[in-house]
Amino acid sequence: MEDVLKKAFSLGVGALLITKEKVEDIVSELVKKGEVGQEEGKKLVSELIEKGEESKREIEARLEKIVESITAKLDFPTRKELSELKSEIERLKEKLDKKE
Repeated sequence: MEDVLKKAFSLGVGALLITKEKVEDIVSELVKKGEVGQEEGKKLVSELIEKGEESKREIEARLEKIVESITAKLDFPTRKELSELKSEIERLKEKLDKKE
């Protein structure tokens, strides 16, 4: 069972499907069944949670790169570009108001 959990997390699947509470419940069951010791169980929970967080960060980074790639291909303006355009529009509005 311990190997199955570690494999799931190493694949990143566990990071998305298993919450900290669920991991603690599963490891608690392993401790009750005598498959792992109390200290080993605590260590296992910590390792699995850390691997889950690491997988989450990796997935977020990959998704961010994908989104950046797609927006670049579609030629969407960046936030900075939009902000610059808004500033320019405001500047031009003020200039027009002064002429009136």
